[in-house]
Amino acid sequence: MKRQESFGYQVNHLARSLAQELRTRTLPHGVVPGQFAQLLALFERDRVTQSELREQVRIDQSTMAHTLKRMERDELVERIPDPDDGRRALIVLTPRARALEDVLVQAAEETNAIATAHFTDAEKQTLMGLIARAITNLEAAQTGAPNKEQGS
Repeated sequence: MKRQESFGYQVNHLARSLAQELRTRTLPHGVVPGQFAQLLALFERDRVTQSELREQVRIDQSTMAHTLKRMERDELVERIPDPDDGRRALIVLTPRARALEDVLVQAAEETNAIATAHFTDAEKQTLMGLIARAITNLEAAQTGAPNKEQGS
């Protein structure tokens, strides 16, 4: 199989290219692409446990622990005691992270716009739908759950 004919290779290449472009736009603000998914999830809802955040962004526990440690060091997040369960900590955004929200979202929007330049709105919708289906297929295969879209 040629690399250009491999769905996995092409999507991985796209992901690396998107990350490089995003890095160019976010690094001046002290944020790297490896922190970006967590920040987006926390912009939507913070005060979550590490485990909840890990589930939202779909990364393994050790990677999440390392990333959160770096984000704490960079003053993007802090851990506070969970008032409902003293054994747990909640991840919350710092004022610094909240102040960066607009510029980081804009960086993502600009990166996406570059990647989809000259796509019609219909092509963008089709692409997003196909990617979502591919993700659903792979997640179903990983968990052993039947894929409802395919009637399995």
